[in-house]
Amino acid sequence: MRIDEAKLRDYFANPPEDISLDEIDLERIPRHVSFIMDGNGRWAQSRGLDRSKGHVAGVDSLRETVTTSVRLGLDALSVYAFSTENWKRPKREVNLLMHLFATTLVKELPLFHQENVRLRFLGDLDALPRETRNVFQRGLDETADHTGMTFALAVNYGSRAEIVRAAQLLAADAAMGNVSPLDIDEEMISSRLYTSGIPDPDLLVRTSGEMRLSNYLLWQLAYTEFYVTDVYWPDFSRWEFLRAVRSFQARDRRFGGVVSK
Repeated sequence: MRIDEAKLRDYFANPPEDISLDEIDLERIPRHVSFIMDGNGRWAQSRGLDRSKGHVAGVDSLRETVTTSVRLGLDALSVYAFSTENWKRPKREVNLLMHLFATTLVKELPLFHQENVRLRFLGDLDALPRETRNVFQRGLDETADHTGMTFALAVNYGSRAEIVRAAQLLAADAAMGNVSPLDIDEEMISSRLYTSGIPDPDLLVRTSGEMRLSNYLLWQLAYTEFYVTDVYWPDFSRWEFLRAVRSFQARDRRFGGVVSK
């Protein structure tokens, strides 16, 4: 996507001492950045608050992350919002999250319209409450014609389940004679994943310091650069995002090849 440098410099005005936009090569911004948004509950507990307050506070960070991604000219932003394993959490917390998804999306639709953001969902949405599904469909319908950045929200998502689903779809195609098993390749598998049509992430950011993937985008992250920060998600700001991009630009991405000279 094209960067509006005037808007970008205004957005990143008054930087902290350790990072500024001048340290970033605007010609080497990652196309797709993905986030594992972690630490909402711990952020709240560290302040003597109920865990639910952390999820509410995390919405502000997500809004800023969307805006930052647009200003930096990303083609795609994806975030891990709710995993297939998260149903094991206390029912009260799950219900809050489902309600938060629905109410937040309605509130953020004006931002998506203003920034020309196209919404996508990754995961099996059939298990979600009807209210949440209806709001998600509204978001898809209202942003379908947008031509700017793709914002992919992973809800009821698990990477192993996604790969199983892709295998089942290919098996059904093979049983119908539409595909020869010997012709199945990586491109065919990728086309059956929830992320079909979205470039694989160049950069994965995980907040709160945890060093694991948590069953997220296992296929798509084959050659993604990782950036882990101890910052809890509600404290993640545009400046933390810029630090992650700076780290990314310092990497030598070889994709399994030889070291460049």
